[in-house]
Amino acid sequence: AKAQAGGMLLALLGWVSSCVTTFVPLWKNLNLDLNELEVWNMGLWQVCITQEEGVVECQAHGSFLALPPELRISRLLMCVSNGLGLLGCLLAALGLEGWRACEDKPGQKQRLLLAGGAALGTAGITTLVPVSWVAYNTVLDFWDETVPDIVPRWEFGEATFLGWFAGAFLAAGGLLLACSARSTSTAMAPAPAGPQPPITRGPAGSHHHPHPKNADLVI
Repeated sequence: AKAQAGGMLLALLGWVSSCVTTFVPLWKNLNLDLNELEVWNMGLWQVCITQEEGVVECQAHGSFLALPPELRISRLLMCVSNGLGLLGCLLAALGLEGWRACEDKPGQKQRLLLAGGAALGTAGITTLVPVSWVAYNTVLDFWDETVPDIVPRWEFGEATFLGWFAGAFLAAGGLLLACSARSTSTAMAPAPAGPQPPITRGPAGSHHHPHPKNADLVI
C-alpha cells in the first residue's frame, strides 16, 4: 500500500509538472548584452520579452510547419506525454487496493496497475526526450565557434529543469505502481486449505467420521 501511495504521488506530481513544462515560455532564456534591461524567454508556443518595468510582451510562434524540427516534434511529444500521464493516473487509481472498483477481481486490479504503470513510464520517456533534445541543441548553439562572440546565446530556461524532474517523477511513479501489482496479486491469492480430518470407510462403503471417545448413545 505504501508503494502504491508513493507511486501515485510521484505520478501526479510528474504529470502536473509535465503539463506546466509544456505551456510555459521558459524553455530558453536570452539576455541581450546591448540592452540588459530586456530578457527574452522562449517556449514551445510563444516568445516573451520581459522589460525592466515588469512588462511582459508575448508573441506566438508563426506557422507550425515553419518551426524548427525540434520545436515541432517537442510539441507533439509533450502533448502525447500529457495524455499518457493522465491515462496512466486514471488506470492506476482504479487498480489501487483502497478503491472498491474491481474489488472482487484481483486479476483485473493487477492488470489496471500494470497498464497504468506502463502508460506513466512511457509518458516519462516522452517528456525526457524533447526536453533533452532542446537542451542538447542549446548547448551546441552556445558553443558554436562559427558564430561571433558578439551574438547573444540562448541558455537553459527553468522549464528545462522542470521537464527533467517531471520525466523522472513519471517514470519512477510508473515503475513503483507496476512493481506493486505483483505484491497485490500475491496478497490477494487464496490461502491453501488446511488439513482435513481423516475419513474412515465402513464395510458397506459408507463414510464414517470417527466418534469422540466416551460418547453416550441416547435413544
